[in-house]
Amino acid sequence: MRVVPGGGHNGAMQGTVYSFETDSREGVVLLDDGSPVPFDAAAFDAGGLRFLRPGQRVRMRMDGDRVSLVTLHTFADPMR
Repeated sequence: MRVVPGGGHNGAMQGTVYSFETDSREGVVLLDDGSPVPFDAAAFDAGGLRFLRPGQRVRMRMDGDRVSLVTLHTFADPMR
C-alpha cells in the first residue's frame, strides 16, 4: 500500500473508510480516485472518534507523508 503525500492537498483530504481494526485502531481510507491511504492509532485518536465503519466518509489531515488526523467529514478539525 502506498501513502499519498500531502502535497497538492493543502494537508487535508477526504475519503471513504475501507477498513478499520478496533483492537489496533488502525485502518485504510480510499480517496475518491481509489488510492488507499493507511492511518495509524495516533491519527485515529487525534480525531476524537470511538469507532469507524467501512463506507463512512472521513476527512484526513496530512503531515508530510503521514496521516495525522482522521475524523468524520462533518466534525470540526480539533487541530485548528
